[in-house]
Amino acid sequence: MDLRVTGAGPAAPFLGARDVFETEHDLQHPVEVRVRESPDERTWAGHYDDHHVLNISRQAATSAMARELALHEFAHMHRHEHDHPSHVLPMDEVLFLALTGREVERRVLAHCYQIANHVKDIYADDITLSVGPTDKLVAFLESELAAAVADRPAAGPTVGQRLTAGADPSMTAVNAAFALALLERHDAVGRGHRIYDLAHAAGEDAPEIDVDAFRERFAALAADPDESDCRRGLVDAIRTYVDAQASTAGPAAD
Repeated sequence: MDLRVTGAGPAAPFLGARDVFETEHDLQHPVEVRVRESPDERTWAGHYDDHHVLNISRQAATSAMARELALHEFAHMHRHEHDHPSHVLPMDEVLFLALTGREVERRVLAHCYQIANHVKDIYADDITLSVGPTDKLVAFLESELAAAVADRPAAGPTVGQRLTAGADPSMTAVNAAFALALLERHDAVGRGHRIYDLAHAAGEDAPEIDVDAFRERFAALAADPDESDCRRGLVDAIRTYVDAQASTAGPAAD
């Protein structure tokens, strides 16, 4: 796996992530890591014909989660290279099928993309958690969910991008379902863990969202779906969420 780090940031977390990733997987295309000064960059990957780019803020690159964030993005790159349906299905097509005949607020439309990203993250982390420890991820998800449930927006951007503090209650409930599903898929927590109490609180704040149903939906994602199954699952999940928001007034998206 060819890796190059550019920008004012440490190379060690990315080299460490590469070493862990290579114990079971590899990438065909080289990876350029771009450490950005702007904390708004957070962490995201770009995929091109002959290489990948991992963009990450210096704040995230110097955090305790840096290696885990890099490992997570390498897993996304692997899914993309192998044309996993969750990573290559056109979202415009999915949204057209899910939203035909429905009037959708712009904030809800943004949430639809986040639900699709949760599906991508679960498939990426099926790789991540097969090669790396779970402790940091459990603590990270618990912290992010606690902040969101308490509705305390962070002073600045968080180092990850799975859950967001100060989130819309409905989306926080779905985020909670995602977190539980991901951890349950890998037996990372027991039923007595505090994150279940946080998820229950998130559900109480958004009674229109069935947290258990979304948890089961995410947890039951097939390991190797075909394109049709993946499309159907995304359409159903998005349609279920949108229909739960039907009574919310606001300007509709085009």
